[in-house]
Amino acid sequence: MFKKIVSPVDLTHADKLAKALSVTGELARAYGAEVCFVGVTGSTPSELARTPDEFRKQLEAFAAEQGEKLGVSASSHMIVSHDPAVQMNHELEAAITEIGADLVVMATHPPEVSDYFWSGHGAHLAAHSAASVMLIRG
Repeated sequence: MFKKIVSPVDLTHADKLAKALSVTGELARAYGAEVCFVGVTGSTPSELARTPDEFRKQLEAFAAEQGEKLGVSASSHMIVSHDPAVQMNHELEAAITEIGADLVVMATHPPEVSDYFWSGHGAHLAAHSAASVMLIRG
């Protein structure tokens, strides 16, 4: 049913992704699907990486580690965004199309007041992507 699963990850909060990563692995094994971990970075230094190339290496290492841990074929895809707060939804949408994903599995958070005015990334992807979207709380 699913051939390519995209799992958007925020490496600064990798410790909070356990449940979403577990579900991603279970689905990938069940369907024999490949997983592509997508990460977004800015072009300027951040707390995680000084350069996009440094971020790319961290994302590649994360994907390799998760692929081995989950027992699935895994790759990574980096997005360099000049303004993630404004552009991330559209950049994720474009990456999902470019990668050819048919399922997106991503971590989410419990709704907050602001979510009733501005939807989260998962809601945007569900409304605008051709891929199915599964949001995992916790």
